[in-house]
Amino acid sequence: MNILEVKNLQKQFATQKAVNNISFHIEKGSIFGLLGPNGAGKTTLLRMITGIFYPDNGEILFNGKKFDPLNDIAYIGYMPEERGLYKKMKIGDQVLYLARLKNLSKAEAMQKIKHWFEKFEMQSWWDKKVEDLSKGMSQKLQFVTTVLHEPQLIILDEPFSGLDPVNANLIKDEIFNLAKRGCTIIFSTHRMEQVEEICDKIILVNKGEKILDGAVHQVKQDFKENLFRIDVDGAHHIDTSRAPFEILKNQDGHLLIKKTENTSSNEILKYFINENKLIHGFQEVLPSLNDIFIKLVEGTTKARQFQPQNESPL
Repeated sequence: MNILEVKNLQKQFATQKAVNNISFHIEKGSIFGLLGPNGAGKTTLLRMITGIFYPDNGEILFNGKKFDPLNDIAYIGYMPEERGLYKKMKIGDQVLYLARLKNLSKAEAMQKIKHWFEKFEMQSWWDKKVEDLSKGMSQKLQFVTTVLHEPQLIILDEPFSGLDPVNANLIKDEIFNLAKRGCTIIFSTHRMEQVEEICDKIILVNKGEKILDGAVHQVKQDFKENLFRIDVDGAHHIDTSRAPFEILKNQDGHLLIKKTENTSSNEILKYFINENKLIHGFQEVLPSLNDIFIKLVEGTTKARQFQPQNESPL
């Protein structure tokens, strides 16, 4: 069952179409990636889903019914990219205040706060002020306030910004745990490598328009280019005149090849065996989401933020 359905959403500011006729759906318990460069329309889309903005056109369904921001927001946790904590307020008082706004009793709120503070080793933070925290510490605190009331839908906008690798993994593990417990998560970012590791399904947006959506594994299959990585002995003495593939790179026996059309991977292996070559490794090379995005929007100014930094498939 879908927890969220977005149908033909549109939002315009003056002459700028921030979101243009975008549709998608999200299944309950899934981790959904909303991807695109800065300025692509991701934040505007999230603000419509949370009721901060009203769409100019289109419809949002939450749990099968028309989205009612006043009532449905109680079932949503939103962690915006622009952090909204009160800098001068004590952290413990602030978390308790935000929990009470989500209709938790004081006793229930205190129990949940204790649980999360212990899990994230934040017990000593109670009397500190937000202004005393580093960016990474503030990020952990914001995450706790977002999930404290156990919302059905959790929206995380660039949740790993400012986090060191240890705390990034801590948040990542909790995202998986929340999904296992039935929460649905929207993960918005411009970092493609994080999405490949975390998300089940994705939508790619650019300049306010949807350019791609689907399951991560299927998207990568759809854009594969028949590339394989193979490690063999004696790679410099291979006769490729009759080979069912083209060698694109050869680095000390580590080959990157592209198979010809209608050639199976078994035929490639058979060719090397017939050439009496000892095979140490054989793997299909699938494109990264980063590569796919660049291919789809190549030549636009938005694509440049995603250019890989001299990465080699070998």
